[in-house]
Amino acid sequence: MLQQMFRNLKERAPLIHNITNYVTVNDVANLLLASGSSPIMADDSMEVEEITSLCSGLHLNIGTLNRRTVESMFLAGKRANELGHPVLLDPVGAGASKFRTETALRLRKEIKLAAIRGNISEIKAMAFGSGTTRGVDADVADAVTEENVEEAVRFVKGLARTSGTVIAMTGAIDLVAEEDRVFLIRNGDPMMPRITGSGCMLSALTTAYLAANPEERGWAVAAATVAMGLAGERAAEKTKAAKAGTGTFRSVLIDEIYNLDETTLVKDAKIEIR
Repeated sequence: MLQQMFRNLKERAPLIHNITNYVTVNDVANLLLASGSSPIMADDSMEVEEITSLCSGLHLNIGTLNRRTVESMFLAGKRANELGHPVLLDPVGAGASKFRTETALRLRKEIKLAAIRGNISEIKAMAFGSGTTRGVDADVADAVTEENVEEAVRFVKGLARTSGTVIAMTGAIDLVAEEDRVFLIRNGDPMMPRITGSGCMLSALTTAYLAANPEERGWAVAAATVAMGLAGERAAEKTKAAKAGTGTFRSVLIDEIYNLDETTLVKDAKIEIR
């Protein structure tokens, strides 16, 4: 299935509408291009419905939220729903402020979401309406480990069931949940959270995989997560070999998405289904 998800992405080359944050917008655009898909960025209410109509998927990211873009997200989201396009929500920093949390919860309630992708603190805020998020980073107490992974599997599967949405809870161990199964993914590298935007790029990539594979949402999200993790592993190896740092890693990460092939995706995937 991973191979088919990858092939569909390359063959269908979806155009993805991103209403995202200004901190990472350039990296999001370049990573989508590297993956074989195409980005378009539009966040003004005067055009978002029209732009969404041209695209195959919608990526909503609340990383630099403001009242103007909130309106645009709802307009674009409802238009995407009318067209049957997948919508992904990245609730960046949900739990850190009332504004972020309430906006993310409203989007979940009023927009039909194909997937929600965030760190464990953000996903818990989406589940419980509050949280202990430290800015846009996962709270140190909210880490999925080998010791508590079974509890995390139950939690994320329950949220997927109640929300009717694929839940991607990413961290040292990534969990992608549908109602009846959870993909555990152990690809990735500790350098990934050391740069701004690795999560934003993953959300955009996941939207592209969803747009290319609308009939297999769980596998699409899992494939995107594996792809990003593998790119992180390879980028870290090359960065360390060059005795370079996080600036180099950020660039090489995008290169590795560009260079990824279906054979490597299948062969090196560390994925388990529960």
